Amino acid sequence: MKLIKKVPIKVVVTEDSKEKIRQNFTNHKLRLEQECQQLQFEMRKLKNKNANVRSDMETRFNQEIKNRQEKMKLLDFKIEQLDELKMGSEIVEKEVEALVEVEVGSDWHHLMKEQAIVIKDDKVIRIDE
Repeated sequence: MKLIKKVPIKVVVTEDSKEKIRQNFTNHKLRLEQECQQLQFEMRKLKNKNANVRSDMETRFNQEIKNRQEKMKLLDFKIEQLDELKMGSEIVEKEVEALVEVEVGSDWHHLMKEQAIVIKDDKVIRIDE
C-alpha cells in the first residue's frame, strides 16, 4: 500500500536565494496592487451603471480590496524578515507530497519520521531523514 506524506523543501539562504525570494514577494505584491486597482475601477463602473445594487456590491468590492491590502502588508512584513535572515540559515520554502510504500512489518515510526529536502542555489545538497 502507498501513502502520501508531506515533505518540506528547505532553502539555504544565500545572496542569490534571498534575491529570488525578494523578487517573488515583490512580484506578488505588484499583482495584488493591480488587482486592487482593477477592483476599484470595476466598482466605479458599477456605481455609474446600477444604483440599486450599489451598497451590496460596494461592500463586497471593499472587502476584496481590504483582503488584498492585508496580503500586501503581510508581504511587506515578509520582506522585512527576509532582510534579517543570516546567510547559511535554512528556511522552509514549500511542501511537496511524497509516496511512501507501506507493507506488513514496516517500521511505522521510521516511515512517518520527519524528512526534509535541503536546496542551496537550486541544487539538492542533502535529504534529511
